[in-house]
Amino acid sequence: MKFIIDKNLLNNVINSVNSYIDKKDISSITSHIFIEAKDDIINIKATDHEMGLAYKIKTQNIQIQGNATANGKTILDVIKGLKDDDIIIETMNNFLYIKQKTAKFKLPMYNSTDFPDFPSIENKKSFDINFQILSRSLKKVLPTIDISNPNHALNACLIEIKPQQINFVGTDGKRLGLYILNKQTNNTQSSILMPKRAINEIQKIFFEEAEIYYDENIFIARNENFEFYTKLINKKFPNYQKVIPSEFETTIEIQRDKILEGIKTINMICYKMQITIKPNLILFESISEDNSEAKTEILVDTQMNKDEIILKVTNKFLIDFLNSIENNIFKLNYNNKDVAFMLSSDELINIIMPTI
Repeated sequence: MKFIIDKNLLNNVINSVNSYIDKKDISSITSHIFIEAKDDIINIKATDHEMGLAYKIKTQNIQIQGNATANGKTILDVIKGLKDDDIIIETMNNFLYIKQKTAKFKLPMYNSTDFPDFPSIENKKSFDINFQILSRSLKKVLPTIDISNPNHALNACLIEIKPQQINFVGTDGKRLGLYILNKQTNNTQSSILMPKRAINEIQKIFFEEAEIYYDENIFIARNENFEFYTKLINKKFPNYQKVIPSEFETTIEIQRDKILEGIKTINMICYKMQITIKPNLILFESISEDNSEAKTEILVDTQMNKDEIILKVTNKFLIDFLNSIENNIFKLNYNNKDVAFMLSSDELINIIMPTI
Protein backbone atom coordinates (compact mmCIF):
# COMPACT_ATOMS: atom_id res chain seq x y z
CA MET A 1 0.00 0.00 0.00
CA LYS A 2 1.21 3.48 -0.83
CA PHE A 3 -0.52 6.85 -1.07
CA ILE A 4 0.15 10.57 -0.68
CA ILE A 5 -2.14 12.70 1.47
CA ASP A 6 -2.32 16.15 3.01
CA LYS A 7 -1.07 16.07 6.60
CA ASN A 8 -3.91 18.15 8.07
CA LEU A 9 -6.61 16.08 6.37
CA LEU A 10 -5.15 12.82 7.66
CA ASN A 11 -4.59 14.32 11.11
CA ASN A 12 -8.24 15.41 11.37
CA VAL A 13 -9.58 12.00 10.37
CA ILE A 14 -7.28 9.98 12.62
CA ASN A 15 -7.96 12.35 15.51
CA SER A 16 -11.71 11.76 15.03
CA VAL A 17 -11.54 7.96 14.92
CA ASN A 18 -9.05 7.77 17.79
CA SER A 19 -11.89 8.12 20.32
CA TYR A 20 -13.04 4.66 19.25
CA ILE A 21 -9.85 2.63 19.74
CA ASP A 22 -9.33 0.23 22.65
CA LYS A 23 -7.12 2.17 25.07
CA LYS A 24 -7.00 -0.51 27.77
CA ASP A 25 -5.23 -3.30 25.87
CA ILE A 26 -2.51 -2.14 23.45
CA SER A 27 -1.94 -5.73 22.36
CA SER A 28 -5.46 -5.87 20.92
CA ILE A 29 -6.12 -5.32 17.22
CA THR A 30 -8.72 -2.75 18.28
CA SER A 31 -5.98 -0.55 19.76
CA HIS A 32 -5.04 -0.02 16.11
CA ILE A 33 -6.80 1.93 13.40
CA PHE A 34 -7.47 0.24 10.06
CA ILE A 35 -6.33 1.95 6.84
CA GLU A 36 -7.36 0.78 3.38
CA ALA A 37 -6.42 2.37 0.04
CA LYS A 38 -8.57 1.10 -2.82
CA ASP A 39 -10.41 2.45 -5.89
CA ASP A 40 -9.48 6.11 -5.27
CA ILE A 41 -10.80 5.95 -1.69
CA ILE A 42 -8.84 5.86 1.56
CA ASN A 43 -10.95 4.21 4.25
CA ILE A 44 -9.87 4.80 7.86
CA LYS A 45 -11.77 3.19 10.72
CA ALA A 46 -11.55 2.33 14.40
CA THR A 47 -13.65 0.35 16.85
CA ASP A 48 -13.55 -0.94 20.42
CA HIS A 49 -16.31 -3.48 19.68
CA GLU A 50 -18.87 -1.24 21.44
CA MET A 51 -18.74 1.63 18.94
CA GLY A 52 -17.04 2.28 15.63
CA LEU A 53 -16.36 5.14 13.24
CA ALA A 54 -15.08 5.10 9.65
CA TYR A 55 -14.24 7.95 7.26
CA LYS A 56 -13.79 7.71 3.50
CA ILE A 57 -11.41 10.13 1.78
CA LYS A 58 -11.64 10.48 -1.99
CA THR A 59 -8.24 10.89 -3.64
CA GLN A 60 -6.33 10.44 -6.88
CA ASN A 61 -3.05 9.87 -5.05
CA ILE A 62 -3.19 6.12 -4.37
CA GLN A 63 -0.10 4.59 -5.95
CA ILE A 64 -0.43 1.03 -4.60
CA GLN A 65 -3.67 -0.42 -3.26
CA GLY A 66 -3.67 -2.31 0.02
CA ASN A 67 -4.41 -2.07 3.72
CA ALA A 68 -2.65 -1.68 7.03
CA THR A 69 -3.09 -1.15 10.75
CA ALA A 70 -1.24 1.09 13.19
CA ASN A 71 -1.54 1.89 16.87
CA GLY A 72 -4.03 4.75 17.00
CA LYS A 73 -2.24 6.85 19.60
CA THR A 74 1.21 6.39 18.05
CA ILE A 75 0.23 7.30 14.49
CA LEU A 76 -1.70 10.33 15.72
CA ASP A 77 1.30 11.54 17.74
CA VAL A 78 3.56 11.15 14.69
CA ILE A 79 1.25 12.96 12.27
CA LYS A 80 0.56 15.81 14.71
CA GLY A 81 4.28 16.50 14.87
CA LEU A 82 4.79 16.76 11.11
CA LYS A 83 4.77 19.98 9.08
CA ASP A 84 1.72 21.19 7.16
CA ASP A 85 2.56 19.47 3.89
CA ASP A 86 1.91 16.25 2.01
CA ILE A 87 3.03 12.99 3.60
CA ILE A 88 3.58 9.51 2.18
CA ILE A 89 1.98 6.47 3.82
CA GLU A 90 3.50 3.18 2.72
CA THR A 91 3.64 -0.45 3.87
CA MET A 92 6.68 -2.66 3.50
CA ASN A 93 7.64 -5.96 5.16
CA ASN A 94 4.79 -5.80 7.71
CA PHE A 95 5.61 -2.25 8.79
CA LEU A 96 3.85 1.04 8.14
CA TYR A 97 6.11 3.89 7.02
CA ILE A 98 5.24 7.57 7.36
CA LYS A 99 7.47 9.89 5.33
CA GLN A 100 7.74 13.64 4.87
CA LYS A 101 10.83 15.09 3.23
CA THR A 102 13.75 13.90 5.41
CA ALA A 103 11.54 12.58 8.24
CA LYS A 104 10.74 8.85 8.27
CA PHE A 105 8.83 6.78 10.83
CA LYS A 106 8.44 3.00 10.99
CA LEU A 107 5.45 1.59 12.90
CA PRO A 108 4.62 -2.07 13.56
CA MET A 109 1.38 -3.44 12.10
CA TYR A 110 -1.00 -6.21 13.08
CA ASN A 111 -2.61 -8.53 10.57
CA SER A 112 -5.30 -6.35 9.01
CA THR A 113 -7.52 -9.37 8.31
CA ASP A 114 -8.00 -9.65 12.09
CA PHE A 115 -9.60 -6.20 12.26
CA PRO A 116 -13.30 -6.64 13.17
CA ASP A 117 -15.94 -5.97 10.53
CA PHE A 118 -18.52 -3.26 11.14
CA PRO A 119 -22.11 -4.52 11.59
CA SER A 120 -24.20 -5.24 8.51
CA ILE A 121 -27.27 -3.18 7.63
CA GLU A 122 -29.16 -6.28 6.46
CA ASN A 123 -32.56 -6.98 8.05
CA LYS A 124 -32.59 -3.65 9.87
CA LYS A 125 -35.24 -0.94 9.89
CA SER A 126 -34.18 2.33 8.29
CA PHE A 127 -34.98 5.99 7.66
CA ASP A 128 -33.14 9.05 6.37
CA ILE A 129 -32.40 12.09 8.54
CA ASN A 130 -30.28 15.21 8.65
CA PHE A 131 -27.51 14.05 10.98
CA GLN A 132 -27.12 17.48 12.58
CA ILE A 133 -30.82 17.45 13.51
CA LEU A 134 -30.37 13.99 15.05
CA SER A 135 -27.32 15.19 16.98
CA ARG A 136 -29.13 18.31 18.18
CA SER A 137 -32.18 16.29 19.29
CA LEU A 138 -30.03 13.92 21.34
CA LYS A 139 -28.18 16.86 22.89
CA LYS A 140 -31.47 18.31 24.16
CA VAL A 141 -31.93 15.43 26.62
CA LEU A 142 -28.25 14.56 27.15
CA PRO A 143 -27.96 16.33 30.56
CA THR A 144 -30.88 14.32 31.98
CA ILE A 145 -29.28 10.94 31.21
CA ASP A 146 -27.50 9.24 34.11
CA ILE A 147 -23.88 8.01 33.91
CA SER A 148 -23.35 5.02 36.20
CA ASN A 149 -26.81 3.99 37.34
CA PRO A 150 -27.15 0.30 38.37
CA ASN A 151 -30.25 0.30 36.17
CA HIS A 152 -28.38 0.43 32.85
CA ALA A 153 -31.48 1.65 31.01
CA LEU A 154 -31.07 5.01 32.77
CA ASN A 155 -27.56 5.36 31.31
CA ALA A 156 -29.12 5.66 27.86
CA CYS A 157 -31.49 7.76 25.80
CA LEU A 158 -34.77 6.14 24.87
CA ILE A 159 -35.43 6.82 21.18
CA GLU A 160 -39.04 6.13 20.27
CA ILE A 161 -39.39 5.94 16.49
CA LYS A 162 -42.95 6.50 15.30
CA PRO A 163 -44.41 6.96 11.80
CA GLN A 164 -44.63 10.77 12.13
CA GLN A 165 -42.25 11.67 14.95
CA ILE A 166 -39.25 10.61 17.02
CA ASN A 167 -39.25 11.02 20.81
CA PHE A 168 -35.97 11.35 22.71
CA VAL A 169 -36.21 10.62 26.44
CA GLY A 170 -33.64 10.69 29.24
CA THR A 171 -33.90 10.41 33.02
CA ASP A 172 -31.61 10.08 36.03
CA GLY A 173 -34.45 9.33 38.45
CA LYS A 174 -34.62 12.93 39.70
CA ARG A 175 -35.63 14.59 36.43
CA LEU A 176 -36.87 13.60 33.02
CA GLY A 177 -36.18 15.17 29.64
CA LEU A 178 -38.40 14.67 26.58
CA TYR A 179 -37.72 16.16 23.16
CA ILE A 180 -40.20 15.59 20.33
CA LEU A 181 -38.86 15.73 16.77
CA ASN A 182 -41.57 15.97 14.15
CA LYS A 183 -40.08 13.75 11.47
CA GLN A 184 -41.73 11.39 9.02
CA THR A 185 -40.05 7.97 9.26
CA ASN A 186 -42.78 5.77 7.74
CA ASN A 187 -41.77 3.11 10.27
CA THR A 188 -43.99 1.15 12.59
CA GLN A 189 -43.48 2.15 16.21
CA SER A 190 -40.28 0.84 17.77
CA SER A 191 -37.78 1.97 20.37
CA ILE A 192 -34.05 1.68 21.08
CA LEU A 193 -31.76 2.63 23.98
CA MET A 194 -28.63 4.55 22.94
CA PRO A 195 -25.76 4.73 25.49
CA LYS A 196 -24.72 8.16 26.74
CA ARG A 197 -21.17 7.67 25.49
CA ALA A 198 -22.46 7.14 21.95
CA ILE A 199 -24.49 10.35 22.17
CA ASN A 200 -21.39 12.28 23.24
CA GLU A 201 -19.46 10.93 20.25
CA ILE A 202 -22.29 11.75 17.83
CA GLN A 203 -21.91 15.42 18.84
CA LYS A 204 -18.47 15.39 17.15
CA ILE A 205 -19.70 14.18 13.74
CA PHE A 206 -20.46 17.03 11.35
CA PHE A 207 -22.03 15.53 8.25
CA GLU A 208 -25.48 16.47 7.02
CA GLU A 209 -27.69 13.77 5.54
CA ALA A 210 -27.40 10.18 6.77
CA GLU A 211 -29.18 6.87 6.46
CA ILE A 212 -30.13 5.31 9.79
CA TYR A 213 -30.31 1.53 10.26
CA TYR A 214 -31.24 -0.10 13.54
CA ASP A 215 -32.56 -3.09 15.40
CA GLU A 216 -32.76 -3.83 19.12
CA ASN A 217 -28.99 -4.36 19.36
CA ILE A 218 -27.25 -2.06 16.85
CA PHE A 219 -27.61 1.53 15.59
CA ILE A 220 -25.86 2.50 12.35
CA ALA A 221 -25.63 5.92 10.69
CA ARG A 222 -23.85 6.33 7.38
CA ASN A 223 -23.52 8.17 4.09
CA GLU A 224 -20.91 8.14 1.33
CA ASN A 225 -18.34 9.85 3.58
CA PHE A 226 -18.68 8.20 6.99
CA GLU A 227 -20.11 5.29 8.94
CA PHE A 228 -20.87 5.24 12.66
CA TYR A 229 -22.23 2.41 14.74
CA THR A 230 -22.92 1.71 18.38
CA LYS A 231 -24.20 -1.24 20.32
CA LEU A 232 -27.45 -0.48 22.11
CA ILE A 233 -28.53 -1.21 25.67
CA ASN A 234 -30.97 -4.09 25.63
CA LYS A 235 -32.94 -3.27 28.78
CA LYS A 236 -36.46 -2.07 29.59
CA PHE A 237 -36.81 1.70 29.95
CA PRO A 238 -39.24 2.93 32.65
CA ASN A 239 -42.72 4.01 31.57
CA TYR A 240 -41.89 7.70 31.41
CA GLN A 241 -45.45 8.73 30.55
CA LYS A 242 -46.46 7.98 34.16
CA VAL A 243 -44.03 10.66 35.36
CA ILE A 244 -45.62 13.44 33.32
CA PRO A 245 -48.55 14.99 35.24
CA SER A 246 -51.79 15.11 33.29
CA GLU A 247 -52.82 18.52 34.65
CA PHE A 248 -51.43 21.51 36.54
CA GLU A 249 -52.96 24.14 38.80
CA THR A 250 -50.80 26.98 37.49
CA THR A 251 -48.98 27.78 34.26
CA ILE A 252 -46.84 30.88 33.84
CA GLU A 253 -44.35 32.15 31.28
CA ILE A 254 -40.89 33.30 32.39
CA GLN A 255 -38.00 34.99 30.58
CA ARG A 256 -35.00 32.70 30.36
CA ASP A 257 -32.34 35.41 30.70
CA LYS A 258 -33.81 36.94 33.85
CA ILE A 259 -34.19 33.71 35.82
CA LEU A 260 -30.78 32.45 34.66
CA GLU A 261 -29.17 35.56 36.12
CA GLY A 262 -30.68 34.85 39.54
CA ILE A 263 -29.77 31.16 39.45
CA LYS A 264 -26.13 31.89 38.60
CA THR A 265 -25.88 34.31 41.51
CA ILE A 266 -26.99 31.66 44.04
CA ASN A 267 -24.95 28.98 42.27
CA MET A 268 -21.75 30.70 43.40
CA ILE A 269 -21.99 29.23 46.91
CA CYS A 270 -24.40 26.27 46.81
CA TYR A 271 -25.89 23.67 44.49
CA LYS A 272 -29.51 23.83 45.73
CA MET A 273 -31.90 26.74 46.08
CA GLN A 274 -35.43 27.82 46.84
CA ILE A 275 -37.15 29.97 44.24
CA THR A 276 -40.23 31.91 45.33
CA ILE A 277 -42.25 33.32 42.45
CA LYS A 278 -44.73 36.09 43.21
CA PRO A 279 -46.88 38.22 40.91
CA ASN A 280 -44.26 40.97 40.66
CA LEU A 281 -40.91 39.39 41.59
CA ILE A 282 -38.87 36.20 41.79
CA LEU A 283 -36.83 35.58 44.95
CA PHE A 284 -33.79 33.25 44.93
CA GLU A 285 -32.45 31.87 48.23
CA SER A 286 -29.67 29.37 48.84
CA ILE A 287 -30.25 26.00 50.50
CA SER A 288 -26.95 25.25 52.22
CA GLU A 289 -25.70 22.82 54.86
CA ASP A 290 -22.75 24.94 56.03
CA ASN A 291 -24.69 28.03 57.20
CA SER A 292 -23.59 30.13 54.22
CA GLU A 293 -26.33 32.24 52.67
CA ALA A 294 -27.07 33.88 49.35
CA LYS A 295 -30.15 35.78 48.28
CA THR A 296 -31.18 37.84 45.27
CA GLU A 297 -34.37 38.88 43.54
CA ILE A 298 -35.54 40.12 40.17
CA LEU A 299 -38.55 42.27 39.38
CA VAL A 300 -40.81 40.64 36.83
CA ASP A 301 -44.50 40.62 35.93
CA THR A 302 -45.43 36.93 36.04
CA GLN A 303 -49.17 37.53 35.53
CA MET A 304 -49.84 34.54 37.79
CA ASN A 305 -53.20 33.83 39.39
CA LYS A 306 -51.95 32.75 42.85
CA ASP A 307 -50.01 34.40 45.68
CA GLU A 308 -46.77 32.47 45.24
CA ILE A 309 -45.05 29.45 43.76
CA ILE A 310 -42.24 27.76 45.71
CA LEU A 311 -39.63 25.59 43.99
CA LYS A 312 -36.90 23.75 45.88
CA VAL A 313 -34.52 22.55 43.22
CA THR A 314 -31.00 21.48 42.32
CA ASN A 315 -29.43 24.43 40.50
CA LYS A 316 -27.88 22.31 37.76
CA PHE A 317 -31.25 20.90 36.70
CA LEU A 318 -32.55 24.39 35.92
CA ILE A 319 -29.32 25.53 34.28
CA ASP A 320 -29.23 22.44 32.05
CA PHE A 321 -32.78 23.08 30.84
CA LEU A 322 -32.20 26.78 30.24
CA ASN A 323 -29.01 26.06 28.30
CA SER A 324 -30.90 23.59 26.09
CA ILE A 325 -33.55 25.98 24.79
CA GLU A 326 -33.34 28.61 22.05
CA ASN A 327 -36.47 30.60 22.90
CA ASN A 328 -36.11 33.29 25.57
CA ILE A 329 -39.59 32.48 26.93
CA PHE A 330 -40.37 29.16 28.62
CA LYS A 331 -43.35 27.80 30.55
CA LEU A 332 -43.47 26.64 34.17
CA ASN A 333 -46.31 24.23 35.01
CA TYR A 334 -46.86 23.81 38.76
CA ASN A 335 -49.11 22.07 41.28
CA ASN A 336 -47.43 22.42 44.70
CA LYS A 337 -43.97 22.50 46.26
CA ASP A 338 -44.00 18.81 47.19
CA VAL A 339 -44.51 17.31 43.71
CA ALA A 340 -42.74 17.47 40.37
CA PHE A 341 -43.04 20.58 38.21
CA MET A 342 -42.66 20.88 34.45
CA LEU A 343 -40.58 23.25 32.33
CA SER A 344 -41.24 23.45 28.60
CA SER A 345 -40.08 25.38 25.56
CA ASP A 346 -41.05 24.48 22.00
CA GLU A 347 -40.67 20.68 21.75
CA LEU A 348 -38.52 20.23 24.90
CA ILE A 349 -40.03 19.21 28.25
CA ASN A 350 -38.28 18.70 31.60
CA ILE A 351 -40.03 17.15 34.60
CA ILE A 352 -38.10 17.98 37.79
CA MET A 353 -38.59 16.54 41.26
CA PRO A 354 -38.28 18.97 44.19
CA THR A 355 -35.05 18.64 46.15
CA ILE A 356 -35.08 17.74 49.84
